[in-house]
Amino acid sequence: MMREPSSNGELQLQFDALRAAFLHQPFPAWPERARHLRTLRALLNDNLDAMAAAISADFGNRPQQETLLGEVFGSLNGIRDALAHGRRWMRPQRRSVGLWLRPASAQVLPQPLGVVGIVVPWNYPLFLAMGPLIGALAAGNRVMLKMSEYAPGFALLFQQLIARHFEQDHVAIITGGPETAQAFCALPFDHLLFTGSTQVGRQVMRAASANLTPVTLELGGKSPALIAPGARFEAAVESILAGKLFNAGQTCVAPDYVLVERGRETEFIATARRVTARLYPDIGNNPDYTTQVNARHFARVSALVSEAEAAGAQLHPLTDTAANPASRCFPPICLTGAPATAAVMQDEIFGPVLPLVPYDSLEQALAYINLRPRPLALYLFETRSAVIDMVMQRTLAGGVTVNDTLLHLTSDDLPFGGIGASGMGAYHGRDGFNTFSMMKPIFRQARWNGRKLLSPPYGKTFERLIRLMLGR
Repeated sequence: MMREPSSNGELQLQFDALRAAFLHQPFPAWPERARHLRTLRALLNDNLDAMAAAISADFGNRPQQETLLGEVFGSLNGIRDALAHGRRWMRPQRRSVGLWLRPASAQVLPQPLGVVGIVVPWNYPLFLAMGPLIGALAAGNRVMLKMSEYAPGFALLFQQLIARHFEQDHVAIITGGPETAQAFCALPFDHLLFTGSTQVGRQVMRAASANLTPVTLELGGKSPALIAPGARFEAAVESILAGKLFNAGQTCVAPDYVLVERGRETEFIATARRVTARLYPDIGNNPDYTTQVNARHFARVSALVSEAEAAGAQLHPLTDTAANPASRCFPPICLTGAPATAAVMQDEIFGPVLPLVPYDSLEQALAYINLRPRPLALYLFETRSAVIDMVMQRTLAGGVTVNDTLLHLTSDDLPFGGIGASGMGAYHGRDGFNTFSMMKPIFRQARWNGRKLLSPPYGKTFERLIRLMLGR
């Protein structure tokens, strides 16, 4: 059985072993990188059932189908993409030197950074470990991952599987609580990627700054779904509910609130009830519906709803089933009339609670979005191309899906990342490879060149050349 590091010193020793191994082989060739990616693929394919069972046990209940769709598919797709394109990604890229530096040449060489640290959250512990791990290995790095203590069963299993398939000085898995996480983030990584809350992200960035470690922060925030006037309304409601209730709302890019034309709130709620009944009949006993990950998280979501109701919000349960603290099943609920100061309208919900925000004009809806911290995702429902283009140009978000939810996250040729309070930096596919690479600029001077013409002592030749160079 693997164990977590017993001290900060032991963490440092593991880091040092990774750093020493990297320095011994700082630029692995593509065949070796590809071998590591194929090893990851075999690890996944050979242990699907065990990993899905461990994740379900950590949650209390999470259907295997959601793990296969939300975690395994994306991981295998990322490996497939890296294997197909990684050799090309690592080739030197030719760059122009411009007229005045000819006949020199220039290129950018993608070089492995060294040791990459990855802090993995609990809500998608497989996909959010594998996604950055794929990019880091494709780029030729050594990797150290800190798993979440809120998914302990999966963390232990993943630690054992990685140890069985990789040398400890190539990929190391760390388990443990908040103190271990703090010590982990304080290590002098060559890059640190954190996925989690905005509040903890600030602490991670503060810890990394002591070592001037560059960071990629994948945070969260309140991702809006905007049902514009030209939307197919019923299809929009169905897509929003499907995205919101996947993993019972415990998704960083889940729709957090819905902007709907004033007067259509009742229609939204009625449609949402029909959709919920079709997707999750008898939701309290339905094995397809994921429970809240632990009692603390269940209580947090319950408190958001209670506080909003006390502040004047109206509650609209989408099923007849009551929330059950014993099983941690929290059925979906819509809110109307929640004041802007309520915590449910300020904090990321991360659960199956969906506030509705009415608007009187599209301009007002866009102003509502733009006056708030920039979201990790934006979901627009509209059929008119001109309106879609206008909204894309006038809003800022980490990523966008038009006329559906969540799906921009599944395309490996699209970067995934936040902006502002929802994060910084991006990964997935080539963008992940670039994130975990130093794009080293290299200038090669030719044997015969004009360097001496621009060197002291400065005379008439220099004066004529500098006027030409400055365009004067």
